[in-house]
Amino acid sequence: MFAKILIANRGEIAVRVIRTCKKLGIQTVAIYSEADADSLHVKLADEAHLIGKPRVSESYLNIEKIIEVAKATKAEAIHPGYGLLSENPQFARRCEEEGIVFIGPKADVIAKMGSKIEARKTMETAGVPIVPGIAFPLQDVEEAVKTAEAIGYPIMLKASAGGGGIGMQIVRDEDELRKAFAGNQKRAASFFGDGAMYLEKYIANPRHIEIQLLADKHGNCIYLWERECSIQRRHQKVVEEAPSPFLDEKTRRKMGEAAVKAAKHIGYTNAGTIEFLVDEQKNFYFLEMNTRLQVEHPVTEEITGLDLVEEQLRVAAGEPLRYRQEHIRRDGHAIEVRIYAEDPKTFLPSPGKITVFGLPQGEYVRNETAVQSGMTVTPFYDPMIAKLITKGNDRQEAIKRMLAALENYQIEGIKTNIPMLKEVLSHPAFQAGDTTTNFVEKHLQTTTTK
Repeated sequence: MFAKILIANRGEIAVRVIRTCKKLGIQTVAIYSEADADSLHVKLADEAHLIGKPRVSESYLNIEKIIEVAKATKAEAIHPGYGLLSENPQFARRCEEEGIVFIGPKADVIAKMGSKIEARKTMETAGVPIVPGIAFPLQDVEEAVKTAEAIGYPIMLKASAGGGGIGMQIVRDEDELRKAFAGNQKRAASFFGDGAMYLEKYIANPRHIEIQLLADKHGNCIYLWERECSIQRRHQKVVEEAPSPFLDEKTRRKMGEAAVKAAKHIGYTNAGTIEFLVDEQKNFYFLEMNTRLQVEHPVTEEITGLDLVEEQLRVAAGEPLRYRQEHIRRDGHAIEVRIYAEDPKTFLPSPGKITVFGLPQGEYVRNETAVQSGMTVTPFYDPMIAKLITKGNDRQEAIKRMLAALENYQIEGIKTNIPMLKEVLSHPAFQAGDTTTNFVEKHLQTTTTK
């Protein structure tokens, strides 16, 4: 096992990784920007190093500076967390070149799965179901129109290098496609440096269900059941749960086996997630692969009893998996909500000083955050400030405990999305398991749909 690792991230995920490292006796190195000098991950790490100015381009995305700190501190490995550089093949490759273990898959695997078009081609070759569509970048809007006619409307226009819903749009006819193409192409180029677009058939009323994988360097791969992440706003996940209230055991097993087959086909190692769209008849289609730990990993930990960060570290250190598929239990039900520093009416970021921060407590309540009273939420980073997780013997108990926990959450000084979360959890449709990806637009009557 490693003696020391550097955490190339910030906030709650950095705190999460530090917690497991302390348990395993691993020394931790934190990095931080000028805006994060007083952050909790800086205080909890064994040592911390200033990496640059507040903007991510001048700090948390500065590959060479991070490598420099890792070498200077004699860190044997780097945990990238999620977001930032976690799915950057150049970063993984630089770690490999410097003899530093990247706690994740190989750079070429990250690159292949990072391109939606390449990932789609790869999954088709692996025999994993994919949404009807094309596996090549469109040259221009005329080719897009011709292709859409062949697939049949409605279609989903997507950015090849996209994520988080950026560059993605449902298009119902030729007029809409012509209007949407150039704008989404420009947006994708601006965010990802790649304006390549492609088309897929739009699946009506789908569920977003993903399979958590663990794969070692010895050819072993297992799935840790599924998470349903269908409650989304603007294609961003808001509420996640495990297991899915929609799947039957046969479909659950088929999805898990398909995900393992995909991972083995590309030589995947470490923790990863295969995301699927599931239609009303329980047909499932590959959506994308996340080659990192997911924000919503705690719900999987709650129902399996595993520490996914520990498993990541063990795999990266060369250990074989300690479990076979038949060892993976599924106990109870867990729900996670993401708490954002946002105005609950406009959903614009709400930076500012947190004057009061009180977390709900309880045997079945789990908090993941790096926030404390007196800290300032800056405009430089993602507005997610915390995650709240509850567990129950069944789904209804987990929902009941989540609603009680949200009532006991204390945040003053900034605005948050907690009112929306309460509305979702209280809605009869959510409680009945009607959790399709259009839930917010279909069921909520607030400005959250705007």
